[in-house]
Amino acid sequence: MESDKQEMRWVLRAQAGDRIAFDELLQAVQIPLYRYVVSLTNDASLAEDILQEVFVLIYRKLGWLREPELFRPWAYRIATRETFKWLKREKQWKEQERNEELLQAIPAQHEEHFAAELLPRLPHLLARLSPASRAVIVLHYLHDLTLDEIADVLGVAIGTVKSRLSYGLTSLRQQLQK
Repeated sequence: MESDKQEMRWVLRAQAGDRIAFDELLQAVQIPLYRYVVSLTNDASLAEDILQEVFVLIYRKLGWLREPELFRPWAYRIATRETFKWLKREKQWKEQERNEELLQAIPAQHEEHFAAELLPRLPHLLARLSPASRAVIVLHYLHDLTLDEIADVLGVAIGTVKSRLSYGLTSLRQQLQK
């Protein structure tokens, strides 16, 4: 994709000290990263604070990025770590329930339950998930990342991504049944 090539060029130029390229790079990822952080925190002002810290970290560490084509997953990884750090610091982080028997006992439902009339409820439903499951669902369904990319962004095993996805989807289904 041409935008991916442009982004890679900005990374290379920014690594060489080009401030204009760095500004273009941040502008390209600012809105998607902001939406992602807001979806994890459910707090726009907190997301702005976190995003500022993320941009500082990107600025400091950009020179260490060896694969410029992986800038976007790398930026998401930084945003994820910073968001989780802030959530933990603010005591909003909750342990993810891992009752495998309960998860297996819940029957899967068909996609028609996610009809257009449910879309307005989606942010509220996502807000009830643990940040770990919410991150996986948002990255996969709203930011179109593959499970492998999500594992890389979150710094966890692919099996963990799959279980968080399963848990999150099951929780959403349970909420929809209420």
